[in-house]
Amino acid sequence: MFSQLCYPTSIEDAITLIEYLLTRDYRLSRTGRDYQISKRSVALLLLQKDPVLWEEVKQKEPRFQEIEQVVNATQLKFEDSLTFIIAQVRHQLATDIEKNAIAYLPDEKKSGSEWLHKLTVNPITGFPILLLVLYLGIYQFVGVFGGGTLVHWIETFFEKQINPIVNDITAHTFPWPVLQDLFANDYGIITMGVHYAIAIMLPIVATFFFMFSLLEDSGYLPRLALLVDRLFKAIGLSGRAVIPMVLGLGCGTMATLATRTLETKRERVIATLLLALAIPCSAQLAVILALLSQRPIALIIWGGFMGIMFLTVGFLSSKILPGENSNFYMEIPPLRRPHLKVILIKTYARLRWYFSEILPTFVLVSLFIWLGRLTNLFDLLISGLQPVMHWLGLPPQAASVFLYGFFRRDYGAAGLFDLERQGFLNTQQLVVAAVTLTLFVPCVAQLQFMLKERGVKIASAITAFVFGLSFLMGYVMNQVLTVLEVSF
Repeated sequence: MFSQLCYPTSIEDAITLIEYLLTRDYRLSRTGRDYQISKRSVALLLLQKDPVLWEEVKQKEPRFQEIEQVVNATQLKFEDSLTFIIAQVRHQLATDIEKNAIAYLPDEKKSGSEWLHKLTVNPITGFPILLLVLYLGIYQFVGVFGGGTLVHWIETFFEKQINPIVNDITAHTFPWPVLQDLFANDYGIITMGVHYAIAIMLPIVATFFFMFSLLEDSGYLPRLALLVDRLFKAIGLSGRAVIPMVLGLGCGTMATLATRTLETKRERVIATLLLALAIPCSAQLAVILALLSQRPIALIIWGGFMGIMFLTVGFLSSKILPGENSNFYMEIPPLRRPHLKVILIKTYARLRWYFSEILPTFVLVSLFIWLGRLTNLFDLLISGLQPVMHWLGLPPQAASVFLYGFFRRDYGAAGLFDLERQGFLNTQQLVVAAVTLTLFVPCVAQLQFMLKERGVKIASAITAFVFGLSFLMGYVMNQVLTVLEVSF
């Protein structure tokens, strides 16, 4: 059979040998009709280990073991998977056909979007563009403006106007201090739960969702997936995993749900582990950026360490977990100018969803804290964590941050914000706390989805691993900063 496709010699030899070993004809069902496929096509599908055809051939062919040996022997001759090599040859032929079929007028110039597309997917220019997006979009807009300027304005308004009124009304309404503490004072539903949700979380999450919608509407995210595909291959993932990872910067819960889009169980487990360990949610990220934005060295140390942890744990897990990397195919939409109205609609929709989740949770957390303080259960748990805080070089007050952070990561991050504002943390302690809290176990909501998506065994193993590693890395960070006497 004549074919324009010419694969490497080893693959062509394998195709010829498999064609010789095949004794039956095979048919492919599409849209209710059966089509006979050539032996060459069958051989190519077997070299790519198509799961459906592989099982059919295994059952029908008396010389299947010889076919399997040919496939395995051919794979050993290449570093990349045979599926990737075959796809690469086909892509090159398609490119050549396109070049021969399309004629450009001499004065016709490529559009600006084409040039921009090439800049965003080329590693030489793509990674600097990514750093620029992270700096302007995440650091400056979300961290400095959202987590700094907006939080300061709203926080000041709450501290000076809302909380004193709530405390005063509560004191006059309820003569019992126990009920006063439920709604007001330091840990009340309104003065802490609603306060944290609106004064700290709202501006941070709103700016993040606005930036995410902007990148999404422009068509940049699929290009980012294409850009990082080779890097992600080193940690057992494909470029497709960039979508859950970016979503994880918004909310780890919906990102864990988005791991369903990954092709293999191995990829889904690795992605879930990295989301639980090294990807901070939007509120946590923005609070940490806001805290460290005035301390560039501290921010670089935190960011660099989190990047190292992400790559190291991903690389090691890809070596430990069995299975092969999946291939990456994604439709790349055209770059387009984002429309402000669409971005605002998306931001509003996501904010509604987010606040429908976090506001009741913040109220419940405040209620649990009230019950825990009333029964002294939280005091016992906090007392149990205080030796660990001492081991990390943190003040005893930090114990409550980690305890509350288990209910919601952003709740813990907001508590860290309060500790820094009250002067309990110096810069070194702030870096150690930021590293440990970022690596700390996922919040209850994310843990719930981990149990649902990955099962009890895998979710429990991930949680136990993350719990131990977070405190160990916090200790290591504190010791390294102390020994090196890093000046901030």
